[in-house]
Amino acid sequence: MAAEVFANYARYWAESLRLPSLTREEIAAGVTTIGEEHVGAARAEGRGLVIASPHLGGWEWGAMYLIGKGVPVTAAVERLEPAAVFEWLVAFRERLGMHVVPVGPEASAGVLRALHNNEVACLLSDRLVGQASGVEVTFFGERVKLPAGPVALALRARAPILAAGIYYGRAANAHTIIFRPPLQLDRGRRFRDAVRDGAQALAAELEEVIRPAPTQWHILQPNWPGDPPLHTARSWAATLPWGGHRPALGAGAAGAPAAVP
Repeated sequence: MAAEVFANYARYWAESLRLPSLTREEIAAGVTTIGEEHVGAARAEGRGLVIASPHLGGWEWGAMYLIGKGVPVTAAVERLEPAAVFEWLVAFRERLGMHVVPVGPEASAGVLRALHNNEVACLLSDRLVGQASGVEVTFFGERVKLPAGPVALALRARAPILAAGIYYGRAANAHTIIFRPPLQLDRGRRFRDAVRDGAQALAAELEEVIRPAPTQWHILQPNWPGDPPLHTARSWAATLPWGGHRPALGAGAAGAPAAVP
């Protein structure tokens, strides 16, 4: 399974770097969608749509699919070091047709503007990055902080919010995108309580998206409080009971999930 994770992460970069050379028709040709009607219904309300996604599969391919359908997409992205790499990635994604908002103090205003313009805001929501505000939830059975922003922004803009994920298929251009039903946020409660409960509901939705294809989930650094820090990972790994046997690479590497919810 670990080998499949790295194979799938390599596929993410290979696919992403191919995108500028593909037409919108080529991108859409291999895509199967489930629940796409939720996107159309949400945008018909005129308040924009927050799509909360995990670092799963080829998420930039999914953004390009929406752009090819005429849906304007704003993406909030993590600042990286060195700055030159971050600037290159921003320029690359904007060349694909996305409007990029760096995660930071000004991100909320940028995303709110996009929602007020009835755009789709795509927010990676399975890991807390930088100085972003977090809310503690139960995520795959353990307490961890996830970003508060997706639910908070949906509440402030009175916009729908739903979870989505994109899975690799076996063919080079094959992908399945699932759009989950919109979350039912309690907009009548105190704002802080509504954010907390909405974030927990979103965490449960992200679990449903990730569970069919965990080796396509690109979380490759410590995420939960109980994870060993990177600088002790080597000594920690030496204590694992592998028994001298190297795990075999499964037949499903880089392939589609066994079942999509």
